[in-house]
Amino acid sequence: MSRLPLYLESHPVDRIGWLRAAVLGDNDGILSTASLIVGVAAAAATQNDVLIAGVAGLVAGVMSMAPPCSGSPS
Repeated sequence: MSRLPLYLESHPVDRIGWLRAAVLGDNDGILSTASLIVGVAAAAATQNDVLIAGVAGLVAGVMSMAPPCSGSPS
């Protein structure tokens, strides 16, 4: 019985860090922004206040998460 030849396979598992960071970052951004909007809306705020709080939350999330993530997935 002959043996099968060994093949070296290349798997991109070590290069998938950017996808993990993107998925976790998106989930974090969606959850924190939605929580902020629900909290402001529950306080009987006007529609304009809820919109301003949502946009402010998105901008704050982008500004706080983008710089650390730009160098982490290598």
